[in-house]
Amino acid sequence: MNLIEELRWRGMVQDIMPGTEEQLLKEMTSAYVGFDPTADSLHIGSLVPILLLVHLQRAGHKPFALVGGATGMVGDPSFKAEERKMLDLDTLALNQKGIKAQLEKFLDFDPAKPNAAEMVNNFDWFKDISFLDFIRDVGKHITVNYMMSKDSVKRRLEGDSGMSFTEFTYQLIQGYDFYHLYTAKNVKLQMGGSDQWGNIVTGTELIRRKANGEAFAFTCPLLKKADGTKFGKTERGNVWLDPQKTSPYLFYQFWVKTTDEDAENYIKIFTFLSKEEIDELIALHKLPSNQWLLQKRLAKELTTFVHGEKGFEFALQASEILFSKDTTEVLTSLTEQELLDVMDGVPQFEFAASELEAGKDIVSFLAATGIFPSKSEARKMVQNNGVSINKIKVSGIDKIVDRSLLLNDKYILVQKGSNKYNLVIVK
Repeated sequence: MNLIEELRWRGMVQDIMPGTEEQLLKEMTSAYVGFDPTADSLHIGSLVPILLLVHLQRAGHKPFALVGGATGMVGDPSFKAEERKMLDLDTLALNQKGIKAQLEKFLDFDPAKPNAAEMVNNFDWFKDISFLDFIRDVGKHITVNYMMSKDSVKRRLEGDSGMSFTEFTYQLIQGYDFYHLYTAKNVKLQMGGSDQWGNIVTGTELIRRKANGEAFAFTCPLLKKADGTKFGKTERGNVWLDPQKTSPYLFYQFWVKTTDEDAENYIKIFTFLSKEEIDELIALHKLPSNQWLLQKRLAKELTTFVHGEKGFEFALQASEILFSKDTTEVLTSLTEQELLDVMDGVPQFEFAASELEAGKDIVSFLAATGIFPSKSEARKMVQNNGVSINKIKVSGIDKIVDRSLLLNDKYILVQKGSNKYNLVIVK
């Protein structure tokens, strides 16, 4: 398999060093991607580098995932407007643990295999290097002129905030990572986002000058939506890979809600579907009868990849709660956060918990919450079979609402007509 050819048609190659494709075709090659441990979970912006490693391993090469315990203490300044907040060792250790657990879901770490994935932490080799040793053994090989020529450095120096010495040295630190992995693990290739090109080639230059060796590199484009806005951001913030931070339902919904133009781009980048299958899906999607076909397939592939079959099935069931009649069992199985995720955007009303101790007749309950402006309107809707509680049709005005109806001991879902939902929060 020609890895670069595969990644090119998917739109995942931007800059590439001469000889990289030939190296990958010649022999099993060890390659790495770095992950910045700024949080205890990766988000969907990290999916592209993860997928680079997965494609690499599928093509028979050996992937290394570098978690930057040392570089995380500095913060990568590449194309950032301001200096990052530095993290303490305890926070970094917690973040590294979370990231490692996630990466183990996507890569094969079986040591019996010749191309088994490996996890490395640059703090392990930096912790015993003194400042004087570093500037003597590493700094002398890279000139200030070379470091100043990088676009990421120029942009910061031309801005109002400037650049600290700490940030300026970041490319040397990342360059040394590549040098160390080259000499200790025979890693000959580094991959990353296009904003990392300057840091990556510093590593290849250090390998050339200090080890008299040859190393390779390629980067993938930084993703943006078709409208030019930032990829991976929602009103809630990042879309995380951790189901505790972003539920499988919200994860699924993010991909379902993508535009047609973005979906055509994303399905090539974020799935392992073949070119022929993707071309067929795009053609079918353009037929009037197949609205959202592409988005639904994209959402299925990615939710299954990140959260497994069970996560996808739950996301699908949760997505149908507001549109299907037979979802009472699913509704009652949701955790509180899952319920709130599904009900995002649904009108909410509060009701006093003390009022439910002895029970409340349905008409009084509906009027008291404010869902109906009066008892007469509430009564009329109930008598016309137009009200459901927790997806169960209310059969008459003698229905009593009490604590037994609470979802997660706190919520009641009220449905008016076929699709007007209201969430009552009992306090």
